[in-house]
Amino acid sequence: MSQYVIVYLGGDPPSSPEEGQQHMSKYMDWLSSLGDSAVSPANPLTDTRTVNSDGTVTSGGKTAMSGYTIIEADTMDAVLSIAKTCPFLDTGGSLEVSELMDMPS
Repeated sequence: MSQYVIVYLGGDPPSSPEEGQQHMSKYMDWLSSLGDSAVSPANPLTDTRTVNSDGTVTSGGKTAMSGYTIIEADTMDAVLSIAKTCPFLDTGGSLEVSELMDMPS
């Protein structure tokens, strides 16, 4: 089996605490439904800094990446099917799916 990373991009913040709780509940149910295939679920990112080619550091990122999940699956098509059911899409965000490459030791 290969590992794939699902990257969360964009998405609208909840309009109320209740909406946030509803979304989080759907998201946690989705993650639970993945079972052992979610080898590194729900990794949010915060306080992003960018190290530029000249060595300077700026606040924020160059992308709208807000987190990632690592999935273990047999094929890219299997992971794409999983990604299409992710409740994050309900927030207006998008997902990028990439296969992680094994690097020689």
